[in-house]
Amino acid sequence: MTDLEAALRRAVRGEVGFDVTSRALTTMDASNYRRVPLGVVAPRDADDVAAVLEVCRERGVPVVARGGGTSIAGQATGTGVVLDFTRHMNRLVGIDPQARTAVVQPGLVLDRLQDAAAPHGLRFGPDPSTHSRCTLGGMIGNNSCGSHSVAWGTTADSVRELSVLTARGRRLRLGQEWAGAPDGLRGLVDGDLARLRTGFPDLPRRISGYALDALLPENGADVARSFCGSEGTLGVLTEAVVRLVESPRARALAVLGYADEAGAAEAAAGLLPLGPLTVEGMAVDLVPSTEGLPRGGAWLFVETGGDTEAEARARAEAVVAAADVVDALVVTDPAGQRTLWRIREDASGTATRMPDGSEAWPGWEDCAVPPARLGGYLRDFRRLLTAHGLRGTPYGHFGDGCIHVRIDFDLLTEAGVARFRRFSEELADVVVAHGGSLSGEHGDGQARAELLPRMYGAETVALFERAKAVWDPDDLLNPGMLVRPAPLDTNLRFSVLPREPVDVEFGYPSDGGDFSAAVRRCVGVAKCRTTSVSGAGVMCPSFRATGDEQHSTRGRARLLHEMLAGELVTDGWRSTEVRDALDLCLSCKGCRSDCPVEVDMATYKAEFLHHHYEGRRRPAAHYAMGWLPVWLRWAARTRTAPVLNALASVRPLAAVAKRLGGIAGEREVPRLAGETFSGWWRGRRRVAAGDGDLVVLWPDTFTEHLSPSVGRAAVRVLEAAGLRVALPPTLRGRAVVGDGTSRSALSLPAARRGRVCCGLTYVSTGQLDRARAVLRRTLDLMAPVLETAAPVVVLEPSCAAALRTDLPELLHDDPRAARLAERVLTFAEVLERHAPDWAPPAVNRPAVGQTHCHQHAVLGDAADRRLRASAGLTGDLTGGCCGLAGNFGFEDGHYEVSAACAEDQLLPAVREAPDGAVVLADGFSCRTQLEQLAGVRGRHLAEVLAEELERERRR
Repeated sequence: MTDLEAALRRAVRGEVGFDVTSRALTTMDASNYRRVPLGVVAPRDADDVAAVLEVCRERGVPVVARGGGTSIAGQATGTGVVLDFTRHMNRLVGIDPQARTAVVQPGLVLDRLQDAAAPHGLRFGPDPSTHSRCTLGGMIGNNSCGSHSVAWGTTADSVRELSVLTARGRRLRLGQEWAGAPDGLRGLVDGDLARLRTGFPDLPRRISGYALDALLPENGADVARSFCGSEGTLGVLTEAVVRLVESPRARALAVLGYADEAGAAEAAAGLLPLGPLTVEGMAVDLVPSTEGLPRGGAWLFVETGGDTEAEARARAEAVVAAADVVDALVVTDPAGQRTLWRIREDASGTATRMPDGSEAWPGWEDCAVPPARLGGYLRDFRRLLTAHGLRGTPYGHFGDGCIHVRIDFDLLTEAGVARFRRFSEELADVVVAHGGSLSGEHGDGQARAELLPRMYGAETVALFERAKAVWDPDDLLNPGMLVRPAPLDTNLRFSVLPREPVDVEFGYPSDGGDFSAAVRRCVGVAKCRTTSVSGAGVMCPSFRATGDEQHSTRGRARLLHEMLAGELVTDGWRSTEVRDALDLCLSCKGCRSDCPVEVDMATYKAEFLHHHYEGRRRPAAHYAMGWLPVWLRWAARTRTAPVLNALASVRPLAAVAKRLGGIAGEREVPRLAGETFSGWWRGRRRVAAGDGDLVVLWPDTFTEHLSPSVGRAAVRVLEAAGLRVALPPTLRGRAVVGDGTSRSALSLPAARRGRVCCGLTYVSTGQLDRARAVLRRTLDLMAPVLETAAPVVVLEPSCAAALRTDLPELLHDDPRAARLAERVLTFAEVLERHAPDWAPPAVNRPAVGQTHCHQHAVLGDAADRRLRASAGLTGDLTGGCCGLAGNFGFEDGHYEVSAACAEDQLLPAVREAPDGAVVLADGFSCRTQLEQLAGVRGRHLAEVLAEELERERRR
């Protein structure tokens, strides 16, 4: 233990982390930069902060304050001690509805403040797109703004008082009329009044540099306001009093379509006199789909408010009437507005990929110019991009003249980095020529601070340096930011990654087969760190259960990045730090759909586990549950299911078996079916074949051995819909499609008996060699099916997802894999596509439950929602993950997290279900979790429909 670490452990009550994981999680924020800290401290209160400052000051160790780590300019990284305020100093201290103020700690997430203010009809005005995970301390440090700044201004406009600790331990209460000013600050201002009155651009989004002009007497000598945007370089915030604004009772959203981005930009300023709440802009090259948007090549999102829906709509229609548009749309439905806003909020992530899939990066993320000059600035910006052979997709706060953009910089080669520097210097000059600010929201950090002399001139920058010395004479706080900055092309986070592709098993088709590129997908916007999910969202259940960064998608991606870098994590695929971080990943695949850049941590986990345990003994659970299809087939062939069920009911025997198999002691072992699904299929009396399409029903392991009632119900419904149902062949060679029973071919030399399997249990435990062998056997068996036009119906969502994604990505060298993946349909999809005229029975009951996480992430549930509606099953299913997630919830050590995930959304929804509600759960894991934690029987949609068909038959 180092002297610094020991001293900090003695001095503070909060956590002190100098281990590899703690440091690796904070090497980066959402910028292009990386710095390796010495350690991380999570202070419990202001006294802890003071103790950290004292220990570090004595040793000359820098201190960096960090909130949600979503900064885009590099200011939330450092080489000394990082203060993590999100763990403990994250409370809403109090709210005063009459005074319209709130007292907050720096680690409080913005959405939690909004939730508390909403019942009083109030809100905090600024709302960055990262509102679900950014903290008030970070917002104050960056002077954040958000989409409503045309109405409610920047964070500095919403600050009343700030409690701050200086690097030398002084506790200051900052406010107006020089309240809390450190010694020497007033003299510095009085000595340079002329420069402060003339040297700062007058525009709504001027964030660059120190806001020293807020200290002018005509501006109220507001020390708190001048502190905003100082990026943790002047003092450490421990508490803030912030102003709240009245939230409109009703809102409407006018979406205005324009021919192109320049037309939208030039129109934005003209809408400001109408008093909108937002004027946001984006172009078509940033929108995955224009469905639901009015015609056009670019759009303005203009929100209006009112006391009633009619008043808000009238104002929105007035905006439309005043705008010269190609097309327009006014939306008053809150759900419809959320859907549209989600397109805009996800832009900070989706913009990191160009339309052709190539990478794009921040660096010139948020320049701002006077709104009236935005159109001209954008044209000059586009010309500069073209001159440098670069591409970018601008979007952002058009009403404030602030543009966000990710650019396809090559930050991996020396020539590419040199071009990054040249472009940055030339663009800074363009911004200044338009009277703008290098930063209009996210701060200067390392990305832009070097160029501040181009905006302010050398003498004003020298004044900034003198101000820093007044507050922090020892240069202890976040050195290298704002003044005396590090060059903008150093400390790039990509420089430590391997230049040659890493040898991996999956194909990573969206990343050119490069695992490093897959890991680079995570840019740090941290949507995975949200503490609640909206609608059907899933990501990231383990973070919501633990609140620990290492159990977020971003945290795991950071550790994988450091594993590839080899500086902090030095043992590569054998790393225990990466293994432990991935241990609580449920492989729910929620990040594949909910992450704006589609990080697929389930695949990365499988890849890592494969290499980590290669040639080594695996955990017992990998053998017990990874090989589950083998054990269950063995039980079926030996007809020992009744015996195994009886033994499992004897608690001492079950306890021993669970301990040997690495299964959580709290879990009950599911009962095996007395008759397998395929056994029932072979013995059933055949119904007359219909004249409908042939469909091949996949007998997945769970349906086959644990829930054959689901398979039987699906056959009943599919045949009622007029479809001809068959099972996959069980013979390699000259098998007949859907034979499933014929033994006549057994004598053929080429024939070999087998069962199809999606390989899911092997993939999720990282046994990829075995998974590949199983999948190749499956493709051999399915060869006759692939020669027909028959779809493959998969009832278990996790198995369907494995066939759609894991199969072609793992067997990327076998063209049959993609062909089978394309055939896979869900139960609802096959009814919709192959029996479109069939009407399901009228169940006419409310439904509750949870959309399976794999269905949400990979398959989509639109067809399911339509089928439920046709059957009269009302209500929406929740999002999230059930927490069992195949083998995850059964593994020893996972029970508490598994149960917490279920308590996130699924179990509360079931408890609050109306009388007579149907509990839907298409996944075996979901049904098992419901039964074991809530004593509730969940049913597959096929079972519900089959039961109603039977009722109709009996009537």
